[in-house]
Amino acid sequence: MDVARFSERLMGMKDEVWLRHANPWSVWSRVLTPLPLLALAIWSRSWIGSGAWVAVAVVLAWVWMNPRIFSQPKTFNSWSAEGVLGERVWLRQRDKIAGHHKRVANALAIGSGLGLLPFAYGLWAYDLGFTCLGIGVISVGKMWFVDRMTWVWRDFQRDGGTLDDLALSG
Repeated sequence: MDVARFSERLMGMKDEVWLRHANPWSVWSRVLTPLPLLALAIWSRSWIGSGAWVAVAVVLAWVWMNPRIFSQPKTFNSWSAEGVLGERVWLRQRDKIAGHHKRVANALAIGSGLGLLPFAYGLWAYDLGFTCLGIGVISVGKMWFVDRMTWVWRDFQRDGGTLDDLALSG
């Protein structure tokens, strides 16, 4: 199973949503907020009990709404927009991506995923150090992945690729 494509389907990431998500406000607010808010929501189980599920649901709703609430950027020349478009190339045209990009992107996904271990332990044990370690590993891996996706996007454009080739138009 391709986890990235499964996530795209789960999130309902249609063409218009991808274009909106290319807005730097969407990228940065989605990078900086969900993990700390999710940690807080899960930790809230100690003081609000089962009401913590409501807090978790609010965070998950934010993750789903985020790429939908910002407008499409006027240009796609920012680092964050190029990263989002590169991710779309990653999902739609992986067979055309250079091997060095695939290897690094896969390694970053695995490395970022390993951050789930200290994150989950920290949430379970109410351990701020492990929770922050997990957030850091996951976030650094994700940011490095986005940076790699900007490279993928630039290579895609250099080879003649356009938004229309991704079924994106704006």
